[in-house]
Amino acid sequence: MGIDAVNLSHLDLNLLVHLDALLRERSVTRAAGRVGIGQSAMSHNLARLRDLFGDELLTRGPDGLRLTPRAVMLVEPVRTTLSQIQTIVSRDDAFDPATAERTFRFGLPDSMEILILPALLARLREVAPGVHLRLYNIDSSRLLDDLDADELDLAIGYDVFPQGQIHHKRRLLFNESYLCMFNAEITGITDAQISLEDYVRLPHVLTSLRPGRTVRGVVDDALEKLGLRRTVVLTTPRFLTVPALVARAPVVVTMHARLARLFATELELSLSQPPVDLQDVAVSLLWHASYDHDPSHVWLRQILVELVSEL
Repeated sequence: MGIDAVNLSHLDLNLLVHLDALLRERSVTRAAGRVGIGQSAMSHNLARLRDLFGDELLTRGPDGLRLTPRAVMLVEPVRTTLSQIQTIVSRDDAFDPATAERTFRFGLPDSMEILILPALLARLREVAPGVHLRLYNIDSSRLLDDLDADELDLAIGYDVFPQGQIHHKRRLLFNESYLCMFNAEITGITDAQISLEDYVRLPHVLTSLRPGRTVRGVVDDALEKLGLRRTVVLTTPRFLTVPALVARAPVVVTMHARLARLFATELELSLSQPPVDLQDVAVSLLWHASYDHDPSHVWLRQILVELVSEL
C-alpha cells in the first residue's frame, strides 16, 4: 500500500504521543502528567483522537476508564511506531556508554542473577558508570505481559515462550542441562552416580517459578513415564536457599547444571547425573520490539551475550 502523503500531512504526530499516554495510563489526568500538558488539553486531544479513529477509545466503567476493543488493538502498533520514529530521528552515535546515564529495568530469576550479574555489574562499573540496573523478580506466566506493559526493559526466562508474538523479541543465550545435588554424608550416597532407587527413596527439594498450589517439575514427568513418583518435601521459587537446605538435610535437588556446580564447589556438596532422562531447557533473553533498535538497549544486550558466552 502506498503512503497517502496528503492525509498524513494533516496528522499531528503529537496526537500519537498523547494516544500512547492515554492507552498506557487509562486516565486523562495521569496521561496529561506523563506528557507534561494540562488535563483540559489532554481531554481536548482525546476528543480529537476519538474523531480521528471514529471510536470512543476509552469508556468509563465502574473501576475507571477502560479501553475499547479498537483501542486494545492500537496499543502495540502505536507504541512500536513511536519507537521507530524515535530511532529514525535519533543519531546512531547518540549513546556513549562512558557518559550515558540510564537505568534499565531487568527481570530475571535469582539463579540467573547469581550467574550473570556479578560479571555484568563489574563490566558496567568499568565501561558505563552512569548505567544503573533495577532488578525485578519474574513470574514466568506474566513475563510477556510485563514486557507489553513496559514494566521491564529486558528479561531472562526459561523455555522458548511459544506463546510469544511478533513484537516479543527473543535471543537464545544457552541450553541448560540438569544435575542432582546432595550431601553425601547425610544421605549416605557414596557412589558417583545416584541410583534410581535412591533417587525415588530420598525426599526432594523442588525449585519452581510457577504459581499455583500444585507444582510439578520436569522430574515428575520423567518419573511418571517410568511408573514412579517422588516425594517433594519443600518447594521454593528461590534458588539461593537451595544449597543451605541440601547441606543440612537428607534431601536431593535436581537443578540447572551451571548453578549446581557453583553451589557444590562452595559448600562441598556432591553432584550426579540424574538417573532419569531430562530434556535441556532454553535460557533466553527477551525484550519488546519497541526497544529492538534502541542504541543503548542494543549495547546492553550485546554485553549480556558476551558475558554469557564466557560462563
